[in-house]
Amino acid sequence: MVQYCRPNLDAAFGALSDATRRGVLEQLGRADASITVLAERFQMTLTGMKKHVGVLEQAGLVTTEKVGRVRTCRLGVRGLQEEAAWIERQRQLWAARFDGLDVVVEELKQKEKVNGRNKRK
Repeated sequence: MVQYCRPNLDAAFGALSDATRRGVLEQLGRADASITVLAERFQMTLTGMKKHVGVLEQAGLVTTEKVGRVRTCRLGVRGLQEEAAWIERQRQLWAARFDGLDVVVEELKQKEKVNGRNKRK
């Protein structure tokens, strides 16, 4: 099996595979937040939230800054353009395959109509 190595893509999809992490990104899209605030919002421990934020940070989707005892999280500078482009290529591939399937189904329907008429005669 061929393996394609796209570390940014793999890390981003891995980070996005979890509902909590997607929620954190949505929350940070509205406003920066501390890990404490995020943990409270998602009803989890600080340690659990730190792990989620760490995964997002490794994927480049979130950055953190520690000032005193508070670690503030914000959206990272890296957007999801590469991931969106990959998804769009897959959508186009599947759309083309479904269009081809539609053609085959229509051809079968036409043959069925013709064969049905021939049998009645």
